[in-house]
Amino acid sequence: MPVEVGGIDRKALWVVRELGLPTIVKACASCGSTRHHPTGKFRVNANGKLLDVWLLIRCELCGRTSKVPVHERVRVRSLDHERLLAFEGNDPAMVRRLTADAAFAGRAGHRLDWSGTWELETDVPFYEFGPDDPTPLEVVVRFELPVPVRVGKLLTAGFGLSRSAVRDAVASGRIRLPLAVDAKAREDFTLFVTAPPPREGAGGRE
Repeated sequence: MPVEVGGIDRKALWVVRELGLPTIVKACASCGSTRHHPTGKFRVNANGKLLDVWLLIRCELCGRTSKVPVHERVRVRSLDHERLLAFEGNDPAMVRRLTADAAFAGRAGHRLDWSGTWELETDVPFYEFGPDDPTPLEVVVRFELPVPVRVGKLLTAGFGLSRSAVRDAVASGRIRLPLAVDAKAREDFTLFVTAPPPREGAGGRE
């Protein structure tokens, strides 16, 4: 469920910046390596009214080019015209989208290695997480690519906190999340930091 906190004037933007596309993990038929990268091209073969489309990938070790099926034996008319043009023109955006698509990877029978593909930028603007800071904060987290990152890891990196401190803040309600702290996020979401509860005995004498 969405988390909503009213009356917040202080806001920050965290961006999961793209450093590169994930590595395609698939056994190479020539050398046995499992690391591949897209060549930036598709292969489109037409046989009458049927069409085959493959994403071409290259082995990181030996350079062998292999094919990952995108469409097999589909009717030409069943494909959106713009999508077909993207395949025929080796559209970089289509290459990027399919390379980073976990659902496509599952259907094609390979895994994605996201190591070294992202970094978290928090200085737009940056706010420290102070244990006694009374000012609520809204943080919008945006993803430049759909890399699966554990929410707790984003919080430790974004606030400079330890894992235990993050869990304590979430458990106490100081940090309010729309998903579990152990969940993996790959899409934009918003979190809130609320004011700390008053200390016992605070408020002075009457």
